[in-house]
Amino acid sequence: MKERNALLLLLLTSLIWGLSFVAQSVSSESVGPFTFNAIRLLIGAIVLIPFVIPVLRKHKGDRIYFKKLIKGGIVCGICLASAVVIQQIGVSYSGAGKGGFITSLYIILVPFFSIALGSKIGKGIWLSAIIALIGMYLLSIGEGFSITKGDIYLIICAIFFAFHIIAIDRLGKDVDGIALSAVQFLSAGILCIPGMIAEGPELSAITAAWLPIFYAGAFSCGIAYTLQVVGQRYVRPEHAVFALSLESVWAAIGGALILSERLTPRELAGCILVFAAVLAAQLIPSGQSST
Repeated sequence: MKERNALLLLLLTSLIWGLSFVAQSVSSESVGPFTFNAIRLLIGAIVLIPFVIPVLRKHKGDRIYFKKLIKGGIVCGICLASAVVIQQIGVSYSGAGKGGFITSLYIILVPFFSIALGSKIGKGIWLSAIIALIGMYLLSIGEGFSITKGDIYLIICAIFFAFHIIAIDRLGKDVDGIALSAVQFLSAGILCIPGMIAEGPELSAITAAWLPIFYAGAFSCGIAYTLQVVGQRYVRPEHAVFALSLESVWAAIGGALILSERLTPRELAGCILVFAAVLAAQLIPSGQSST
């Protein structure tokens, strides 16, 4: 697959994620973060079963392949489960707008982690990251800004999302992307089950939120996260983060089109800057990976 096509997959991923903010917001009124994520992650795994079976048959008896698949899926699943649960907790304290901005700190964290792992990052990436963060700030944050308990959760969440992106880059290139997604969803969903039990959700609450949970499971997980895994096979992680960062822009546009929310001039400026950062990251020459 050409890098351009892979970037289109990542852009589609960010679009689906952005539109799923409505689903997350609606479901949070009925169920807790562990319940929501346990169910949606397991739904994501179930949706992929028909596509995974042929892969398993193809590699039947290949112990080395299955070892890589299981190892990669579990590591990615741990990062994903940690990120999405902590994010939902943080958003419940800080709100979706602030949550979107602080979560976007992975734009800066991924290049730092890439350097620690031996990659060379060009000046264009850092310039694009700064532009993107300014855009995210204008899009997500009002006139005032203060650090709260929820913000701490969201900073931790951003770290785990950065780990997740790096893990996919490091562990996902030698195995089938769809199979890796299925294993990560299964392991992440299982990790969320103890928290779900502790929350003690009522069946009526789950059924009341079944539609947003299903959307988040089938589309945000089953489709979008799988597209991320496949797309990242052909795009360096420090480039991928910019395409994925458009999630907040799509969320704002979706809110305007679907929920009749109005974008202020400040928010429109933020959208434009994020788009500009994505273009700059692809057009400005950057350092080449040494790994």
